[in-house]
Amino acid sequence: MRRVTGLAARTISSSVGIHPRLAQSMAITTISSSSEPITRRFGGLPEISTPSFAGGVAGIVFFSAAAASSLGQEVHAKEMAQKFNPKEVVLYQYEACPFCNKVKAFLDFNKIPYKIVEVNPISKKEIKWSEYKKVPILTVDGEQMVDSSAIIDSLFQKMHPEISKSEDDEETKWRKWVDNHLVHLLSPNIYRNTSEALESFDYITTHGNFSFTERLVAKYAGATAMYFVSKKLKKKYNITDERAALYDAAETWVDALKERPYLGGSKPNLADLAVFGVLRPIRYLRSGKDMVDNTRIGEWYSRMENTVGEPSRIEE
Repeated sequence: MRRVTGLAARTISSSVGIHPRLAQSMAITTISSSSEPITRRFGGLPEISTPSFAGGVAGIVFFSAAAASSLGQEVHAKEMAQKFNPKEVVLYQYEACPFCNKVKAFLDFNKIPYKIVEVNPISKKEIKWSEYKKVPILTVDGEQMVDSSAIIDSLFQKMHPEISKSEDDEETKWRKWVDNHLVHLLSPNIYRNTSEALESFDYITTHGNFSFTERLVAKYAGATAMYFVSKKLKKKYNITDERAALYDAAETWVDALKERPYLGGSKPNLADLAVFGVLRPIRYLRSGKDMVDNTRIGEWYSRMENTVGEPSRIEE
């Protein structure tokens, strides 16, 4: 991750002459670095002989499934509150960073209330207190945690001290696949042409902590620079066709599910949350829409949106 970020930062800075820290932040945000809930309708029960009977039964099934899911989430949240109930959780992040979104997916799924501090990618004044100068950074009652996978592992152990994870199990294998493969497909896709690069930086600058001037520089100079960086990344990771590679990764993930609702079976595990987290920033960009339209991942993604639910972020 560090090598990729360094490559991107140097290319951005040298190609367009923008601030080195801004160049680095663009690389971290996009290389290393909303939800639309499923609508359920309740159908009535007409005469069995009428054609609408099937629709009525389907409505009841959907309504029952949604109610069961909601109840399950409430029970899950109560159980977790008994085991892990911190007084203050703060996430220092870039909104579009896939690794930050991994952490948020975990927090949201487990209904852990947290505050967000959006870090300015140039000054990084929000994290001057820390020796670690990357995001995400999570503080739990003052304890600092860094690196998305390490953060999630630490939180999971606090919540489930009785469970030990194996390095060879299915869940761990796919979490590594997310960090070592899936995430590297994002930049070549969201910056594959000038229009998509501008779309991506419009999202990044709109949701990030930028001043007005920084926003203009980042959107246009950044989009131009990252377009060229994405070409270098394609070469680095031996990607011939970035869209085909993204589609292939989506299909590979669906195959891994083996017709289960989630990799974790009846409920998401840490690998499900990792895939969902890194894909969430691109889901409604052109690349994400194309991915859902051209692969089988959409059904799983919609289930994840519904199961993870609303953000547990504390608005200030």
